[in-house]
Amino acid sequence: MATRFTRRKFLAGLAATGLSLRMPVLVAAPGEKAITRAIPSSGESLPVIGMGTWRTFNVGGDRHLVGERTDVLKTFFELGGSLVDSSPMYGSADDVMGEALERLDAHDRVFAANKIWTRDGDATREQDRASRRKWGIERFDLQQVHNLLAWEAHLDTLKRMKADGDIRYLGITTSHGRRHGEFARIMEQEPLDFVQLTYNVLDREAEQRLLPLARERGIAVIVNRPFQGGRLFRRYQSEPLPAWAPEAGCSNWAEFFLKFIVSHPAVTCAIPATTRVEHMKENMGALYGTLPDEQQRRQMADYVAGL
Repeated sequence: MATRFTRRKFLAGLAATGLSLRMPVLVAAPGEKAITRAIPSSGESLPVIGMGTWRTFNVGGDRHLVGERTDVLKTFFELGGSLVDSSPMYGSADDVMGEALERLDAHDRVFAANKIWTRDGDATREQDRASRRKWGIERFDLQQVHNLLAWEAHLDTLKRMKADGDIRYLGITTSHGRRHGEFARIMEQEPLDFVQLTYNVLDREAEQRLLPLARERGIAVIVNRPFQGGRLFRRYQSEPLPAWAPEAGCSNWAEFFLKFIVSHPAVTCAIPATTRVEHMKENMGALYGTLPDEQQRRQMADYVAGL
């Protein structure tokens, strides 16, 4: 079996040689405010950096790993985060999130986002209830149809649930650049509060249609796979940041990748996932300081493309 080359292993190898590519993690100056964006359908503000749980929170009942994930969530909240995204598709992630929230007594600090993932179009409410029980919450702030699976039936039920106050917002998701044509048609026709899609400094197809359409339709955008599942670090971590990176508000690669995303005017929130507190601190650095302007965004994309 091939060994998975992670950011952790890469940096450990550097440490063994006496080298380090890490910049000091300075998340926020005293009194500095987090960067937020408004949800178009309500005006409610969200911090632009959220947290995903794909792969990272699927740790079963391992007590040590559950404790580590609880520390990651604690750091996320302490550094100003609120939106956490999960799915029944992610193994034990919902159970682990529920235990972490209970340990931290943090149910009132989370903007809880989950997904409906079942081919049974009649099981929307049942799956929502099951996920709520695992999280230990009365309702989800956002419930999304995961990867458009049986989306017509689920979305009809989610509309009724929103009208009844059982959820606050509804949306749809896609990932890996899949089904963008169908995704756009749903955005054009349905009363969505949120969409979730893949977008990063290399995967930029969403700039062509989906992101402009979200602005036009007043739909909030959550960005998944901001690091391509860690591949951006494996590819670029050994490269230097450009000399002008501080002018764009970036002191490390995590901030560089995330600030490129959240500086797009259509993006509401990016949801990087991590298993380590130090990586969470790096990610949350993108929640503070300045964001790149349009010219700097072009520079960022050109710089990465040229490496």
